[in-house]
This record gives sequence, structure tokens and C-alpha cells, in this order.
Amino acid sequence: MFNFIIWNLSPEIFKIHGFALRYYSVLFAFGFICGIWILQRIYTKEGVDQKGLNKLVLYVGIGTLAGARLGHCLFYEWGYYEHHIVEIFLPLQIRPGGNIVFTGYQGLASHGGAIGILLAILLYCRKYKVNLFWLLDRMAIVVALAGFFIRVGNLCNSEIIGTPTNVPWAFIFKRVDALPRHPAQLYEAFAYLLIFLVLSWLYKKIGGLKKRIFFLYS
Repeated sequence: MFNFIIWNLSPEIFKIHGFALRYYSVLFAFGFICGIWILQRIYTKEGVDQKGLNKLVLYVGIGTLAGARLGHCLFYEWGYYEHHIVEIFLPLQIRPGGNIVFTGYQGLASHGGAIGILLAILLYCRKYKVNLFWLLDRMAIVVALAGFFIRVGNLCNSEIIGTPTNVPWAFIFKRVDALPRHPAQLYEAFAYLLIFLVLSWLYKKIGGLKKRIFFLYS
């Protein structure tokens, strides 16, 4: 007999009158806030105007959400959303009979978000004449940390599960099936955290615009 980890956590922290606060949303927001804090420290250390950071946060925030949402709807559930186009852009679901239910943006794809971030950074650098590679090197640090929080959020949602296994640390995701599986979300989360720590160390050790942290992260 194996002592597998039984995982049956509800994705919702609480729900009031149809509004649900989900672990994934909280972790997603926390990763974004931590990223802003780290960039503020980097900008202060390098003597860069904080006003530029405020504009960058706006660009990246919109790029992240738009890219993640479109990535999920187009790549994973297009069969549904091609008949419900308006639900791609609004946090609502129109159910049979015309009932409108607030659902929030429950479908977000991380690789879609990554594409959105890159496009946002390109537009930002082009408009405000910022060195693209200078910014990418520093953004790589905070994106790696955000990846850690997002994968923990995936664990809370019982999604992105691994293949069946009999290793003693296997998870049984009760919301999916009764098979013990690799906790792939945790593997990726720890990998992102390690990448964040390594890139942070490299940033401190390697000075000036000679950094090419972004390529190491890629």
C-alpha cells in the first residue's frame, strides 16, 4: 500500500452571491504584485525613473491578461467560444434561457500570457525608446517568480496534472479521477522558483547592460 497524497481542495476560497474568490486569482495577483516590487527595487538601484515603471506595469498588465485569456479561448476551448464570442471579453456566461451569470475570467493560459507580455514589452520599448534587451533581462527575473505562483494556482485548481505513477509523493486529484499522478504543477513551480533564484543571483553578479539573463531564461 502506498500513502499517496489525496488532493481535493476546492478552487474557491469563498463564494458570496455568485461571486467566488479563487486561489488561482489570488496567486496570480500576488505574483504580479511581487513582480512590481522587485522591478521597483531594480529601478531604484539603477537610478531609473519610476514613472517609466508605472507605464510598463500598465502595458504588461493588459498584455498578460489579454494574452492569457485569448490563449485559453483560442487554443483550448474554441469549440465553445466560437459560438460565444462576447464571453471571451466579458467575465460573464450567457446560459440557456438568456440568464447571465458572473463567472470571472476562469480560463487563462500561461503561454498565451507569455506571448502577450512579449508583445506588450515590444510596444512599450518602441513607444518610450527603452532598450529592449535591457528590459527583457530584468523582466525575466520577475516572470520566473510569477510562473511559480501561477503553477501553485494550477495545483489549487487540480489542473495540468501529471501522468499516473506509484511514487510515494504522488497526488490523487479527486476532482479529476482516482489515479495517483505526478504533481506536475509542483515540479514546474519549484523549477520556476529555482530559475528565479539563479537569475536573481546572476543579476547581482553581472553588471551593466552586458546582462543576457533573458536568453538564459528562454
